[in-house]
Amino acid sequence: MSRFERMRGRLRRAYESGRETARTRRTDPEAAPGEAGVASPAAPGPAASPEAAVVGVEPPAAMHSSTVSRDDTEVPHALRIAAAWCWRLIVIGIVTWALLKIVGTISIVIIPLTVALLLSALLAPAVGWLLRARLPRSLATAVVLVGGLAAVVGTLTLVVNEFIKGVPKLSEKSSEGVRQIQDWFKTGPLHLSDSQLDRYIDEAQNWINGNTERFTSGALSTATTLAEVLTGAVLVLFATFFFLRDGNNIWRFLVRLLPVAARWKVDDAGRASWATLGAYVRATVLVAFIDAVGIGIFLVLFDVPFAFPLAALVFLGAFIPIVGAFLSGVVAVLVALVDSGPVTALIILGAVVGVQQVEGHVLQPLIMGRAVAIHPLAVIIGIAAGVVLAGIAGALVAVPLIAVLNTAVRRLAARTVPDTPPDAVVVASQAP
Repeated sequence: MSRFERMRGRLRRAYESGRETARTRRTDPEAAPGEAGVASPAAPGPAASPEAAVVGVEPPAAMHSSTVSRDDTEVPHALRIAAAWCWRLIVIGIVTWALLKIVGTISIVIIPLTVALLLSALLAPAVGWLLRARLPRSLATAVVLVGGLAAVVGTLTLVVNEFIKGVPKLSEKSSEGVRQIQDWFKTGPLHLSDSQLDRYIDEAQNWINGNTERFTSGALSTATTLAEVLTGAVLVLFATFFFLRDGNNIWRFLVRLLPVAARWKVDDAGRASWATLGAYVRATVLVAFIDAVGIGIFLVLFDVPFAFPLAALVFLGAFIPIVGAFLSGVVAVLVALVDSGPVTALIILGAVVGVQQVEGHVLQPLIMGRAVAIHPLAVIIGIAAGVVLAGIAGALVAVPLIAVLNTAVRRLAARTVPDTPPDAVVVASQAP
């Protein structure tokens, strides 16, 4: 072999070695400097590129995709995640606090509108029946609203009349009950003397006299809010009428304010939430009616006064789940205790507890079903939070609000695409 051919073979091997080194550096940037960053002494070639690693110098730390500077790489990843959660939760808390302040400021408007929504969900099926009977929408809405108002006024009239008739008898029974309690204090396990009883009665009377100003101011403040109550009632009537007549148009207007990409998803979640609210309100009314009838039957059988007003109170109390009907039933037990003695009171108490057990284990799962199934712990927490934030109105609204939010969040989080509305128009840029 000539010298020229040997020289050409060496150049060929050096060229192949350089190509292999460059290929290795591209595929494995973290390769050892001796393997990919430094040329072999036996294979002459061009100088190392600026990207090649330098022997004896520590390479810089790699940056994570979530960091914005090399200083962040010195902070542990778990600490960065915790800090990110913290400041986001702080922002959410501030926004929630601001919303609650705004709602508290305009509660005189928010509460009537909420009550109007509940009434609209209850009366919407009746309006639908009249619309299918070919009545105009305005006339159908007016008929349903006037009929519902007449039923409420008639019920309140019966309750007030029976209460007025029974007050004298209950006053006499109350006096007898007080005397029985005084005798029990004397002859019972406490063995209080007449002087001790008189002293306790004087202390109670002094306490009442000392707090008369507080009670009077409370009554005066209640009198001053009478105008607000009347204003709220008028707002409930007008809002219910327009919700029943133009509710669909109002909802479409609100949906059009959203971005186009979110409209179908929000519309689907909103309509599902409205169906849940309607199912909840109708089921609650039915359960409350059954509770009132069950407890009212026992009150009539044992000749307890104010049977109809107490049954009406149980009906209203049942709108606060779990605790409402029980608390209103306790009032019936106290009236039975004053009027008929402890035996009848214990029987009424057993009836109240039995009706509550039937409601919780039979009526609620059977009537409400899975559409508005909420865990009892969520119900208790919601009622407690509602009482703290808005009193009795908050307790009434808490559970339906939780049911609506539960349905809305589930539908928004679902990955399925909502059904295309029947009146939708699809516009294509070109024919398929």
